[in-house]
Amino acid sequence: MNTKLIAVIGLSLGLISSGSVAETSFETAQVVESRPIYEIVEISAPQEQCWEEEMAVDRYSSRRDSNTPVLVSTIVGGAIGNAVGHGKSNKRIGAVLGAMLGHSIGRDIIRQNDQANIREYETVQRCETVYQQHEEERLVGYQVTYLYNGEEHSVRTDSDPGEEIRLRVDVQAVL
Repeated sequence: MNTKLIAVIGLSLGLISSGSVAETSFETAQVVESRPIYEIVEISAPQEQCWEEEMAVDRYSSRRDSNTPVLVSTIVGGAIGNAVGHGKSNKRIGAVLGAMLGHSIGRDIIRQNDQANIREYETVQRCETVYQQHEEERLVGYQVTYLYNGEEHSVRTDSDPGEEIRLRVDVQAVL
């Protein structure tokens, strides 16, 4: 046989013969008082708060309707330059310079029309999460006083036991 097993059996027999084995039983006792125990706890609850704001929005209209202003201003500029010039050579130079100046003016007109700045206002909703703090009273247990063998005892329990409380009684001989 295993020596450890023999030692455990011998020790158990020795405890039984000496009377030092504990005996456990269950009994009920009368509850004298059961008082609830409360704690104050601080609760932090998230809450969404929203509001509306007016915002200025700049919009640029982009119209690409026609290149007519460039063409017309180029032709008119060329005609004016040609009419101002004296002699064949000066008329050609005047027509070219007038056409270039007319073209530049026509492009400026289109660019100005293309980027017309329009300021509008629109309502937007903004939200943020805030934490609301409040205190709350919470039940954490019961302080129970009971009678057992003519003596009052007290214990803290998680729930209200009612009129009686169940006890575990351990009896062990003292040598």
